[in-house]
Amino acid sequence: MVQGGARSQSFATFLILCPTSFFLGILFSLFPYDYPLLWTTSTPNQVDFQTVENHLRFLHASPPIIARILHIVIAVGLLGFFIKLYRPSESNMLFDGASLVLYMCGFVVYMANIVKGLRVISAGSYDVELVEGEVAVGIKGAVPGEEKPLGRDDSLKVLSASNTILALVLVGVLVLQAGQWYAERKQIQETEQMEKENAAAGKGTGSTQRPGSGKKKV
Repeated sequence: MVQGGARSQSFATFLILCPTSFFLGILFSLFPYDYPLLWTTSTPNQVDFQTVENHLRFLHASPPIIARILHIVIAVGLLGFFIKLYRPSESNMLFDGASLVLYMCGFVVYMANIVKGLRVISAGSYDVELVEGEVAVGIKGAVPGEEKPLGRDDSLKVLSASNTILALVLVGVLVLQAGQWYAERKQIQETEQMEKENAAAGKGTGSTQRPGSGKKKV
């Protein structure tokens, strides 16, 4: 039973690590497009924005099978978490629980920012889409409580920033899973060390016992 439980935990960890690494690979492939918008000291020019916009429109116009595969991979990661959190131990509750929270935060960023941003970019409706909850105070013609529309440049920057946030969240998932592996490995080593010490102490006690001395017969 212990070996079976360990194997199921290892398989569940595999189901978590593979989708997380897969998504990080996708984000890394987008980094050359995000870099000119966020990570350079020079101001991005219109050529940079046009390049990013064309690339994102191409991604959003990809066949539906691409999005379905992406959603299946997301579901595989969730399946791994559910397997590990079924009858959880203390280690599962700490590391896997925190990993699941980060994974769901990444899912929210994907649905709220990235998917919506791709739709806006494909439609070109930058001045129509509004950022909810944003208060435009001190801007000419705006009153508190109104929503401020984002232009093309700001929308592309927001999408690039969302990719960065999502990458950090996924790296956090990998760090937590690595921390769980290290903690369980140290626990196994300490348990084996204690068993060896107890066995050595038992042998030492047995060897120092004196044989019972019988009474001499008269």
